[in-house]
Amino acid sequence: MGIWNDPRTVLTLDAGGTNFVFGAMRGGEEILDALTLPSHGHDLEKCLATLVQGFEEIRSRLTESPCAISFAFPGPADYPAGIIGDLANLPAFRGGVALGPMLEERFGIPTFINNDGDLFTYGEAIAGFLPEVNDALAEAGSPKRFRNLFGATFGTGFGGGLVHDGQLFLGDNAAAGEIWAIRNKLDRTFTAEEGVSIRAVRRVYATRAGLSLEEAPDPREIFEIAQGQRPGCIEAARAAFRRMGEVAGDALACAATLVDGLLVIGGGLSGAAPLLLPALVGELNGLLESPAGARFPRLEVRAFNLEDPIERREFFQAEVRQIPVPGSSRTVPYDPLKRIGVGVSRLGTSRATAIGAYAFALAQLDRS
Repeated sequence: MGIWNDPRTVLTLDAGGTNFVFGAMRGGEEILDALTLPSHGHDLEKCLATLVQGFEEIRSRLTESPCAISFAFPGPADYPAGIIGDLANLPAFRGGVALGPMLEERFGIPTFINNDGDLFTYGEAIAGFLPEVNDALAEAGSPKRFRNLFGATFGTGFGGGLVHDGQLFLGDNAAAGEIWAIRNKLDRTFTAEEGVSIRAVRRVYATRAGLSLEEAPDPREIFEIAQGQRPGCIEAARAAFRRMGEVAGDALACAATLVDGLLVIGGGLSGAAPLLLPALVGELNGLLESPAGARFPRLEVRAFNLEDPIERREFFQAEVRQIPVPGSSRTVPYDPLKRIGVGVSRLGTSRATAIGAYAFALAQLDRS
C-alpha cells in the first residue's frame, strides 16, 4: 500500500532550540495547520508541559485517533528507549530524561524518537532523492539501481543518517551516521562539524575579511556576497563555502568508502550548493599517494555532482554493454562504471524529516 495511501494518522513534532512545531500526518501529508509553541529549553518542567500541551492540542483537532507519535529530537539520546541525554540547545535535559515513555503513558500510543539526520535520510530514501535517481536510471536504460543512501544535514551542526535497502540503519547504540565527529581535514584537532556548520562559515568569512566574529554576517548574506548580490569581501565569502565543501567532502568520502551509495545533502546551508558542491565532489574524487609516490583515486567509485547538468548527463548515460555468458548463447547487461551521485534534497529538509518520521512509525507498528 505504501505511506501515500495509508489511512493511519501520526502526531509529529519539529523540535528546535527556540520553538516546538506540532503537526499531524496521514498518507504522507500534513493534515492540519502547524502549532508553534516556545520550547522553554532552560526549564525542564515547562518544556515537558509544552510537549504535552502541543500534542494534546493537535489531537483535539483530529476527527480520528492517532496511532503513534513520531518525531526527531536532538541528541545525544538512547533513541530506541526514548531517553534524551545532555542537549546543548535544550539545557534543561540533563542526566537523561525518559521523554518517549512519558509521552506513551500520557497519550496511550507508541512514541518513536529519532535523530533528525536519520529521519531526513529516511524521507529522501522513500520519496525524494533515491527514487528520483533510480527512476532516471531506468528511463536511461541502465541496469544500475541504488539501495543505499547517506544523508547529511548542513546547518547549526553537521548531521548524518544511513538507509540500507529501505531500512533505517541506527547502529547498536543508536549512534550510526554521526558524521559530525569525523576528524576535520583542515583543523585536525577539531571535529568536522567545526568546518561544516553555520559558525564555521561565519568564522572563516570573519577571518578572511578582517572582521571580528561578532561582525560576521549570517551565511545567507555571505552567500549573497559570494554571488555579487551584496557588498562585502567576495574572496572571503567564496573561501568560506569552499572550505566548508572541502571539509564536508573529506568526511563524506569516509562515509562513501563504507556505505557505497548515493549522497544527499540538506539543511539550511544546502542552499549554497552551487558554491559547496564543486569542492565537495572534488574532494570525493581526490587522489591519495602510496609510500612509493604512486597516485590513485581516493574512492573506488567515481562521484558525480547531480546538480551540474554536464555531470548529471554523464552519470545517467552509462555505457551499458552486453556481455556473453561463457558456454551459452545468452548475454547479460554490464555497466562497468562504478559511480555514486551527490545531490541536494528533493523534498526540502523539513518535509523529508516529517515523511521519515511518519514512515518510521508505520514501519515499526507493522513490524510489531
